[in-house]
Amino acid sequence: MPTGGLGVVVTGAGHGIGRAIARRAAADGARVVVNDLDAAAAQRVAREVGGLAVPGDAAGDPGVDALVTRAALHLGRIDVYFANAGVDVGGGLSAPESDWDRALEVNVRAHVRAARRLIPTWLEQGGGRFVVTASAAGLLTMLGSAPYSVSKHAAVAFAEWLSATYGHRGIVVQALCPQGVRTRMLDDAGPAQELLAHERVLEPDDVAECAWQALRDDRFLVLPHGEVADYYARRASDTDRWLGGMRKLQIRLDGAVS
Repeated sequence: MPTGGLGVVVTGAGHGIGRAIARRAAADGARVVVNDLDAAAAQRVAREVGGLAVPGDAAGDPGVDALVTRAALHLGRIDVYFANAGVDVGGGLSAPESDWDRALEVNVRAHVRAARRLIPTWLEQGGGRFVVTASAAGLLTMLGSAPYSVSKHAAVAFAEWLSATYGHRGIVVQALCPQGVRTRMLDDAGPAQELLAHERVLEPDDVAECAWQALRDDRFLVLPHGEVADYYARRASDTDRWLGGMRKLQIRLDGAVS
């Protein structure tokens, strides 16, 4: 699709990947609405890109409704919605219910609520694009972080469902699934950071470039780390062998923790 002049909304755009996507979109002539819970960061990025800051919660119903309404009024039409906001909630079986609730609220239900608000209008207008930042954890897993892994798998599943259900009616859905990216989330990964660092760590700008270029070919899986495609294929073709490899990594992680 032609990318100049698009009306673009980016959630979680105050830092990291979201900020990089907002900057890349603006560099190509897109008109950008910047959302983040951090109002100061949202304002700062909006100034950088010459866009509109709409700070607030992009997960709950009231926040999603306010964001989409204001963005549509400002842009005239929302062409691309980057559902990028996410939270990395660590922990395993001992993770409290509140952490599970938060992970599912931000990493999954936010996408459902945004799609509910956007899809009917896009069907009337003849098309639109919904891009979910789902993480390689949504295709593989993230050791030591059950709520994050499960919620990101659910994000991919919801994106797949949207694509299967509305793709023939002009709605393009894409799942952006990076692995290690130099963001605050990586900095806060604890012992898992060492495992991720053994893979290729990309800069947010690299991920944004990959995401922006993917608008031109409509591919569903957008993989800034090409090796993730190989891991995903191995997981599907021989799941037991893949799980055996993950257990070996878990043993290394256990050793790092101890």
